[in-house]
Amino acid sequence: MRIDNWYWYFKGALSRKFCEELIHYGQQQEARMALTGKFTDPSSMTQKQVRDLKKKRDSNIIWINDWWVYKHVLPFVDQANKSAGWNFEWNYSESCQFTKYSAGQFYDWHQDSFDKPYNTPNNVNTHNKIRKLSVTCSLSNPDTYRGGELELFQGDPEKSNKKTSKKCHEITQQGSIVVFPSFMWHRVCPVTAGTRHSLVVWNLGEQFK
Repeated sequence: MRIDNWYWYFKGALSRKFCEELIHYGQQQEARMALTGKFTDPSSMTQKQVRDLKKKRDSNIIWINDWWVYKHVLPFVDQANKSAGWNFEWNYSESCQFTKYSAGQFYDWHQDSFDKPYNTPNNVNTHNKIRKLSVTCSLSNPDTYRGGELELFQGDPEKSNKKTSKKCHEITQQGSIVVFPSFMWHRVCPVTAGTRHSLVVWNLGEQFK
């Protein structure tokens, strides 16, 4: 699917107070190693699998389901969906992912959506649905870290000969939000100094027709 707007952004949409409170809240929780769709249980992974994973993704995460977080972020999903002209139908948001990228950590090219819809017959909120809209919130003061840019690519960067991508320079400001279709290829470039904190939310709907 080709689209005109690769992403839609809101500069400084979240207050500094909200961002700092969320960072503090996240730091009080027990972080875990971030995985990819291929792996679900770190304890069952071999050392080689861990090494291979860290070539693709290296960060630490916690999961958040607190309503006070959703109520600040989700209104921007609706607004971006309309303003960008995507007009995707969606009706459920997954757990929020609070992510910490320290120096040297990154997430290479990937899509948030999967090849097939969720097969979760015991959960009507996700069953037969796909990720349609991804949200990334920049929580850290940009003066506290370097690198870690969010970069997007239309098409498959691993197959295309035309390496044209866009960096979301607009969301380096603390509290900024970017929304983009979950099928867009994107990456988080390596953090070169300091620590970058972000919040990610995936929003689901029925399959595209």
